Amino acid sequence: MELALITVKQVVVLFILIFAGFVCVKTKAVKMEGKKAFSDLLLYLIVPAMVINSYMMEFNIDILHNLLKAFELSILLLLIGLFITLALTAKHKSPDLPIMRFACIFSNAAYMGFPLIQALFGSEGLLYASAFVTVYNILLWTAGYGIVSKKVHAKEVLRTIFTNPVLISVMAGLLIYLCQIPVPDIIKQPVSLVGNMNTPLSMFITGMIIAGSDVKGLVYNKNIWYIILVRQLVIPAVCFGVFSLFHVTGMAAQVVLLLEACPSAAISGGRGPLATIGSR
Repeated sequence: MELALITVKQVVVLFILIFAGFVCVKTKAVKMEGKKAFSDLLLYLIVPAMVINSYMMEFNIDILHNLLKAFELSILLLLIGLFITLALTAKHKSPDLPIMRFACIFSNAAYMGFPLIQALFGSEGLLYASAFVTVYNILLWTAGYGIVSKKVHAKEVLRTIFTNPVLISVMAGLLIYLCQIPVPDIIKQPVSLVGNMNTPLSMFITGMIIAGSDVKGLVYNKNIWYIILVRQLVIPAVCFGVFSLFHVTGMAAQVVLLLEACPSAAISGGRGPLATIGSR
């Protein structure tokens, strides 16, 4: 019950930050053209700094076990989401089917998930969240890429995976944590400060995206509601049921489950997949 109240409080805080981004765009205090610069800053600097900062802690065997558990549970939940989506959309004939499948399978773990995990669980939670996004990005650039483009170029996929800033930061963080590489305060403090920008900036960008979207058109699109039903209700409910059935508990499980239950990743870009549904 206490965790639920804290979650509600943090969600309200996040929505206030989203509203700030929305208002700034609508009042022209910030131009929509600035969204790409903000997004690039988030992807290439802030999120990697936040991930690396979460690994700068004293080695603990229990945390290492939980991290490995987070990797295992991430694989399980992401595959559950993939199979549920393919099963429920098998008979759909919509021209938007590839985009719908992508939107159902992939949650908005970075924009919406990381700020929530950071607020609820702190650095240790972000450590487990990094495990989720590692598996998430590999699945996104293999199965997700194939679903949308209907073809996969192995070299391009591998290049994208191994140059992904978040995955690089996870590898760097693991090296620092496992080898207990000492990081001087003169480096640790700026990394921490930059990483702490993640929540306000990611929510601000989300508000900008909403301000620049055709919200009315999305509300009246039945495909959008189908995506919400699968992404927000069916997949989280099944994942929660699996965890309950096998008595999977602990912080790592809670983090992974929350990330998998986030809204669709398709709204995380100004011209994301959801924006194209029904426009053909």
